[in-house]
Amino acid sequence: MQKLKTTELNRVGIEEFKEQDKLPVVVILDNVRSMNNVGSAFRTADGFAIEKIILCGITAQPPHREIEKTAIGATQSVAWVHFEETLDAVRALRKDGYEIIAIEQAVDSIMLNTFKPDQSKKYALIFGNEVNGVSDEVMAEIDKCIEIPQFGTKHSFNIVISAGIVLWDFYAKLRL
Repeated sequence: MQKLKTTELNRVGIEEFKEQDKLPVVVILDNVRSMNNVGSAFRTADGFAIEKIILCGITAQPPHREIEKTAIGATQSVAWVHFEETLDAVRALRKDGYEIIAIEQAVDSIMLNTFKPDQSKKYALIFGNEVNGVSDEVMAEIDKCIEIPQFGTKHSFNIVISAGIVLWDFYAKLRL
């Protein structure tokens, strides 16, 4: 087995990426502390060609050297906006017809493996703070909650691992 060279990957350029059809998903980062997590979220969002990222509250914004360490240029390809309050982002997306889904462990959450996204809907997926998760105020406003099944001794995944798992699942169920 031989690895492909970068020139053999047939990747699109930034302008072509901006024009291509996107997965009908917006990622909301609810007060994410780590700039490495923010950068990694951008890189993951680029990999699955989502519509945009919404950075909320204390979540750091590009341009920033610490974000770029893990984004590796994805802040240039993925559209993003900042909202001071996550609830304002949620309410704006709801007005635009998005189904609001928190990725969280909660009463009556739906296990990711059983969730079936609807081809006709647009989704806003909320990933919360590394310590406190999605805020209680935001949880009171969501339409659904998806939980990633876990089988080890820890009670949660890192936010970017969660984003990668969930975005892959949505991409696979909606596009493959």
